[in-house]
Amino acid sequence: MGKRVADAADAEQTALKQGERPQALGNGDELGDFEDEFEDEYESEDEIFEAGVDGRPDAEREAEDPKDAMDVDQQTFIVGRNKLGAGETLAPDPSTYDMLHNLTSTWPCLSFDILRDDLGDDRKTYPATIYAVAGTQAQAGREKENELMVMKLSGLSRMERDQGDDSEDEDDDEENADPILESKAIPLSSTTNRIRAHQTPQPDSSKPPTTLTATMTESGQVLIHDVTPHLSSFDIPGTHITTNQSKPISTLRMHRATEGYALGWSPLWPQGKLVTGDNNGNIYVTSRHEGGSWATDSRPFTGHESSVEELQWSPSENSVFSSASSDGTVKVWDTRSKSHRPGLSVQVSNVDVNVMSWSHQTTHLLATGADDGGWAVWDLRTWPKPNSTNSIKPSPIANFKFHKEQITSIEWHPTNNSTVAVAAGDNTVTQWDISVEFDDEESKDTGGVQDVPPQLLFVHYMEDVKECHWHPQIPGCVMASGGAGFGVFKTISV
Repeated sequence: MGKRVADAADAEQTALKQGERPQALGNGDELGDFEDEFEDEYESEDEIFEAGVDGRPDAEREAEDPKDAMDVDQQTFIVGRNKLGAGETLAPDPSTYDMLHNLTSTWPCLSFDILRDDLGDDRKTYPATIYAVAGTQAQAGREKENELMVMKLSGLSRMERDQGDDSEDEDDDEENADPILESKAIPLSSTTNRIRAHQTPQPDSSKPPTTLTATMTESGQVLIHDVTPHLSSFDIPGTHITTNQSKPISTLRMHRATEGYALGWSPLWPQGKLVTGDNNGNIYVTSRHEGGSWATDSRPFTGHESSVEELQWSPSENSVFSSASSDGTVKVWDTRSKSHRPGLSVQVSNVDVNVMSWSHQTTHLLATGADDGGWAVWDLRTWPKPNSTNSIKPSPIANFKFHKEQITSIEWHPTNNSTVAVAAGDNTVTQWDISVEFDDEESKDTGGVQDVPPQLLFVHYMEDVKECHWHPQIPGCVMASGGAGFGVFKTISV
């Protein structure tokens, strides 16, 4: 499982000083006003002309004497594909982002989840606010410093644009607010391999939903916390969080100290239904009952020959879930099956299948990401049923080999059924539109750049990126976790 775990040296480099609270970074250095000391040199624009060192335009002179032309590197630099030279650094192009913020954390976080809030859907105003939960990965020997972080990110302003006017109104001042990261810590004694949140509506609609988190730890335990009071404390002054409120409301031990990474809440069970998988290939289903008790089916779902890497519930059938494994297969299961065996199984890769995402808009589409950097989209309607006489192996409806390192996260856009976000070990988060088709007269190159498919919309650089998620209420907004903390961005492409 080395692809998901940073070594001690990496953790030491990325961690801040012990005890410091995560701090937000701004949009970068701001340039002051530039005053042209020669602004009165010309009486009119008609007197200004383009000229080089010999009184002629540069282009005209270089066309006559190519050997004197400036030597310019014409190669397109592709993040994650090309290597930086000595002393070179990457800087984002601000004109390609609507929003871009980086925030540091005490320890790296392998996993996080975004929470829905009551601020409204389809939000397009700034500054933006995000609520999230995350689990840390403290370095070896300091495991007791791990924590579950409940976070509020506010003051997330849009990128500054040249308005062509010195005047600024109050709305502009609000949009350019400074970002703020607030955090409530819940102590953990082990690294978080995966964390996912679930919200249960209250009978009284005037009250916020109950927000539960499930944390799959390195020790093999699954911890359930109620973080509702922690979230309320951000917006209700004087809220006091007791020690008991930071303790797990349930500790699930069905994996018997076997480490695992796969975990998912069903979106169709308001009370809470959880599926978890471990490195031995065992999958368990746990349900929450009236009164708050938790019950786990003691008989696991079996069929994988290696570790279970990802689990996703069907967005349309409350008894169906899918699993991805390092044995290269994806399987679909029905909890009503007495055999506890998969209903569908397809070999989608010759290497580990690390991640998977089920489309909530087109529920027969499943996206998978593998250890070799490839990711694909599958139509479940073409997958053969067990004991089927159809011997034809299904093919993906889309298949991409752009990334050269392992895929670490993949997620469908929450409202657009053709847009996908992908994170990879090449330090990139990419955005794709699979509805773009190849032109018969064109190759798989874009703009003359080799091996860049036209479906690729955007490449965002983030060091040691592990997970990425779309915000369900802020269109086009992506949050990602990496070796140095978190990134929040919105590109002009989505």
